[in-house]
Amino acid sequence: MYVLGIETSCDETGVAVYHAKRGLLAHTLFSQVELHAEYGGVVPELASRDHIRKLVPLIKQAMADAQLTSSQINGVAYTAGPGLIGALMVGASVARSLAWAWDVPAVAVHHMEGHLLAPLLEPNPPDFPFVALLVSGGHTQLVRVDGIGRYRLLGESLDDAAGEAFDKTAKLMGLGYPGGPALARLAEEGLADRFEFPRPMTDRPGLDFSFSGLKTHTLVTLAGTDGTHQDKADVARAFQEAVVDTIVIKCRRALRETGLKRLVAAGGVSANRLIRKKLAELASRESASVHFPRPEFCTDNGAMIAYAGCRRLLAGQRDSLEILALPRWPLESVTP
Repeated sequence: MYVLGIETSCDETGVAVYHAKRGLLAHTLFSQVELHAEYGGVVPELASRDHIRKLVPLIKQAMADAQLTSSQINGVAYTAGPGLIGALMVGASVARSLAWAWDVPAVAVHHMEGHLLAPLLEPNPPDFPFVALLVSGGHTQLVRVDGIGRYRLLGESLDDAAGEAFDKTAKLMGLGYPGGPALARLAEEGLADRFEFPRPMTDRPGLDFSFSGLKTHTLVTLAGTDGTHQDKADVARAFQEAVVDTIVIKCRRALRETGLKRLVAAGGVSANRLIRKKLAELASRESASVHFPRPEFCTDNGAMIAYAGCRRLLAGQRDSLEILALPRWPLESVTP
């Protein structure tokens, strides 16, 4: 089965072709970072328009890279949500139209399910069940995964997601856009132990997160310095270590509470080098294994959507002709 996957939930246009037995055959991606940089964040209308410009050329490129014609495609998968409604409508409309024109089934994929399953694209994928950490600009969640569509939310952020906290803190520090990677790079120049930031909600039971207070703590800490480059680097290091330590503590609790020995980390922030290092150390201490997607599949991409769609199509899922776009779509409501 050859499946075309389309991802347009936010500011990246991703297209991929996946085969049930041969694996990933092609994937193309266009990032809108430069387009949104001057505004300091994603402008939804501009994102939608750019998806319209880029999507069809990327589909043609992916098909050519996979050396396939439309007559060989057996199904189309697309991100139906959550995300920006205009951006989602672009991908959903094109995907549904192609499926109708090619007379093949289409399947709507949950964006976070795509991230959850992205590590299964790797050479040594984890077996079910596992604990998944979804950590991105819009989500920070711990999920028990017993199979495709069998998800139980264990904990989530009550305010800012970890990636959102990174971006907002970077903006406070004048680091530009996208802020998260810039803050992580600056943190590498910081001195250890100069500043001590709190680890939010780790002094109480539960698996929920809260990162909004760290922005205020950053602002207050910076106000007490001279604002030099080294001051900012030291604050960036303290902030990043607070976020990462909080995530690691909650992941340890999730593994112990569920009794599982497999941890998956996915989403854009899972590409952060300190998070990967600390989670690997955690897994070693807990006699567990940890699995990450390759960095290019941490951010939004078509490969994860094509893979998730292929698994669902193989299981017999067939969606109606409805063009489905759900800006809000709880992961727990996804069907097995």
